[in-house]
Amino acid sequence: MKNKFKNLLQLEAREHLQLDFWRSPSTPGETAHVRVPFVSVQAVKSFLESQGIAYSIMIEDVQGMGKITRGSDLMQQMVHSQMSIYSLETFQISQEMDNLVAEHPGLVSKVNIGSSFEKRPLNVLKFSTGGAKPAIWLDAGIHARQWVTQATALWTANKIASDYGKNPSITSILDTLDIFLLPVTNPDGYVFSQTKNRMWQKTRSKVSGSLCVDVDPNWNWDAGFGGPGASSNPCSDSYHGPSANSEVEVKSIVDFIKSHGKVKAFITLHSYSQLLMFPYGYKCTKPDNSDELSEVAQKAAQSLTSLHGTKYKVGPICSVICKYPVCWKFLRMTH
Repeated sequence: MKNKFKNLLQLEAREHLQLDFWRSPSTPGETAHVRVPFVSVQAVKSFLESQGIAYSIMIEDVQGMGKITRGSDLMQQMVHSQMSIYSLETFQISQEMDNLVAEHPGLVSKVNIGSSFEKRPLNVLKFSTGGAKPAIWLDAGIHARQWVTQATALWTANKIASDYGKNPSITSILDTLDIFLLPVTNPDGYVFSQTKNRMWQKTRSKVSGSLCVDVDPNWNWDAGFGGPGASSNPCSDSYHGPSANSEVEVKSIVDFIKSHGKVKAFITLHSYSQLLMFPYGYKCTKPDNSDELSEVAQKAAQSLTSLHGTKYKVGPICSVICKYPVCWKFLRMTH
């Protein structure tokens, strides 16, 4: 079993195959999910069969499905709220943000923390009842193709605004903490995924000396930068960038968090897999408040299960998806 696991890791490292692991191999015996370009199908099948690794086809034609999701019907039916059906065009996201500010002027405001590489605004919704309070940070869409995260962020924003004063939990949080929510962390990549390449996840910055553009911003944070799992190849989907915080989108968040000085929680939304994880990912030592983080995460997962029957794997990044020191994704510099 361990040999098969190691062989899968070797397969993932073969960048010339251009494999896109949606669920990377993390522990022996667990299933990995990978999107295989047509030109690499036979090579991958031959490798798996030669190693005795069983496989099955989940989606026959990902490109065809991408064409469907770019159409209006599916995407406009994906996320419903009390307000409306959310469309995922950037100007409509901006409009929804402005609507929330207009409808809840005493609670919600919009804060600009910078601009993307292509000069799109990085606008954050601030939820505050006034005063200088500690804060919670939430962001979504750092990986451009994960469209449901941007929609989820808007749904969450509406829920926070509309339920303050009605929901005891939300009311209690906002009476003691501010909340900052960035719905579109990677706007350039997001637009590119809608207009050019549905599977795009990186930024759109230029890489000096390379024909390839862009960086995976999720690997660009200044914590364990360039460690195992990240790629130094600018053409790779997991390219970490020329230096830590080189991406203006990442640097804008870092600067805002540091300048605020009292951010007590940092939450980022991804899609695919049902995982609720907390530090660390770039190392396997436990933080000082590991027990508290585990207790909060377990209660959150139990609440989700009680509501929808949804089951989440919970724990430190290192033990949930990185029991072997090979995958350092989902790392945040704020802990």
